[in-house]
Amino acid sequence: MALSTSSNFAKPDDAFRAIVEAHRGLSDAQSSDLDAALVLILANHIGDLGVLREAIALAQRRMVDAGQQQQQQQQQ
Repeated sequence: MALSTSSNFAKPDDAFRAIVEAHRGLSDAQSSDLDAALVLILANHIGDLGVLREAIALAQRRMVDAGQQQQQQQQQ
């Protein structure tokens, strides 16, 4: 199975809204706990270590890219 990076949701905004709503009213610590639990549940659902590693690498690259963009904006 290859990592799918295109939206698989018929209504992607509704999916995003569900995630945001799940965090409403939570403390930062509770929100982090929810994120961790959700990641583990979805990783188990995927059930493919190769795809999980691909997803981790992509998430890490996006974090680096976002950090670099922020640094560039601060230098301007």
